[in-house]
Amino acid sequence: MKKVLLGTFLAFCLLILSSTTYAAGAGIQLKVDGVAITSEVKPESKNNRIMVPLRVVSENLGASVKWSNSEVILTKGDLKVTLKLNSAVAEKNGEKIQLDVKPYLKNNRLFVPLRFVTEALDCNVNYSNDVVTVETEPLVIDGVQVQALQQEFHMTMGGIISQFSGNAYNEAIYNIFMKNKGEKVEAPANYSWTPTIDTLGSYYKNAQYDFLDQKGDSLVRFDIYSLIGSFPSELLSGYPEILVHDALKDEWYLFSDTALKSINKLMDTAVNNGFQTVISNTIV
Repeated sequence: MKKVLLGTFLAFCLLILSSTTYAAGAGIQLKVDGVAITSEVKPESKNNRIMVPLRVVSENLGASVKWSNSEVILTKGDLKVTLKLNSAVAEKNGEKIQLDVKPYLKNNRLFVPLRFVTEALDCNVNYSNDVVTVETEPLVIDGVQVQALQQEFHMTMGGIISQFSGNAYNEAIYNIFMKNKGEKVEAPANYSWTPTIDTLGSYYKNAQYDFLDQKGDSLVRFDIYSLIGSFPSELLSGYPEILVHDALKDEWYLFSDTALKSINKLMDTAVNNGFQTVISNTIV
């Protein structure tokens, strides 16, 4: 009888131990604007505070990052947050603030206190059952809140329509469009979704970007067009390489390759972090 009781007790202890190990190994899940963030470096708890890799903050909360020796500066609009490696003192717009946990390096990643950084960047953060939920401020255009950014592009054998829900990404992309619209120009004589037009000075549409309201209606739409380069370079010298079309206003502007690459980089990062929802894919 004693052997049976001892065996039952040991089995119970093993069950509890395995359950505890599993719970601890499950880690902390981070969600930004309702999207579960996947990262090779996971958030962790230290001294009852949630610490996250700096990249998670910079990419998904719309903050720009600058390093200077052991100091890191986060900026977002008029906000400036300064943290120092292994220092319990941070600054927000010049005001010194005491941290409960010092920023530290682990596996070549800088970990920063999530609650301090998110609240300093005017985000809301909540923690419950190993899930940290961060809500960022939505993009507002002409007093109307943007629900999603819809991107549409076409290829020879079909196209893809996707929506992106990350507020920080949508705001950053919108600002790139607004800040990089160059000189206003006349509409090109020929433009199309496909790069097959054989007329000199023709343009094809790279992609279409609609900033949608909560009803799914477009508040602003930008179309990016590239010059079809199937003619000798000396004949194309008078034509801009990239144009942006403000579709709802039917206005055309010069645009830069650098700005286009910045948009593409943000879109790729948003996809990698799980903010893309594919609405339609007709590519064969």
